Amino acid sequence: MSATPSTSSGADSTMSARSRESLSGWLFSAPSLTLLTIFLIVPFALAIGLSFTNQRLISPLPTTFVGIDNYVAVFSDGVFWRALVNNVTFAAVVVPVQTALALWLAVLVDRPLRGMKVYRTIYFMPVVSVMAVAATVWKLLYEPDSGAVNGLLGLVTGGALQPDWLRSTAWALPAIIIMSIWQGVGFQMIVILAGLQGIPQVLYEAGEVDGATRWQKFRHITLPQLRNTLIFVVTVTAILAFRLFDQVYVMTNGGPRNATQTMLLQMVEVGFSQQRIAQGSAIAVVFFVIVLSITFVQRRLLREEREIT
Repeated sequence: MSATPSTSSGADSTMSARSRESLSGWLFSAPSLTLLTIFLIVPFALAIGLSFTNQRLISPLPTTFVGIDNYVAVFSDGVFWRALVNNVTFAAVVVPVQTALALWLAVLVDRPLRGMKVYRTIYFMPVVSVMAVAATVWKLLYEPDSGAVNGLLGLVTGGALQPDWLRSTAWALPAIIIMSIWQGVGFQMIVILAGLQGIPQVLYEAGEVDGATRWQKFRHITLPQLRNTLIFVVTVTAILAFRLFDQVYVMTNGGPRNATQTMLLQMVEVGFSQQRIAQGSAIAVVFFVIVLSITFVQRRLLREEREIT
């Protein structure tokens, strides 16, 4: 009969401990949740509301509800579709090329050789550089007459190929792509390198016993073991590709003739330069939906991978 009070007391102490842990968790999370609410959730909620109005940045006219007029204007704008195509083209080139290059670099530096840490640092250095500074440097490198890029191409091709990179509608976007791959490949390399170092060496030893070649070990051991890592890298790179803004703003400002226009750049131009904050908010909502869709695809792929394994 005396066991009941002690059992009840033990359950109460367990619940109390859990309550204290839960309270501690919420207290530790409170600063981050507050900042997310103030700087992310509230502004986005306001953007959704403004996208259904005629709000301008500076205007004496009263704010009125206009329904989906801003979204109709966005999807009827040829510049928006050009920006979307540029974002998709940028992602379609950067994601596979940067991922493949990062995988190659990660395999290259995943060796116990002297000085390998120096090479890892060199490959990672562009990532820690400020994008605006890196874009400014590359803008100078792309100068048609005095830039190092055309100087090198002139030596290799005998002067046959020396494009006006940032002023040509054909070469401006490729110039942005090359610069972006150089700046971002180090991040993907580090992530893939961490995945490589997590592969059990016993798998490679078993492959050697079976007489597998280096390529066979890479194809049948390395790539399958890196599947989750590569899915993460591809998804993050795709999201970052759609967030393309800094280098375009510094190097071309969307030109020439919208050849490098992006969704974020158009959102800033429409919302602030043209002061049509309501239509800029509509662009922001559309951009959010696109990025959210990419995130859902990532979660679905990762969930399927966990179910398979």
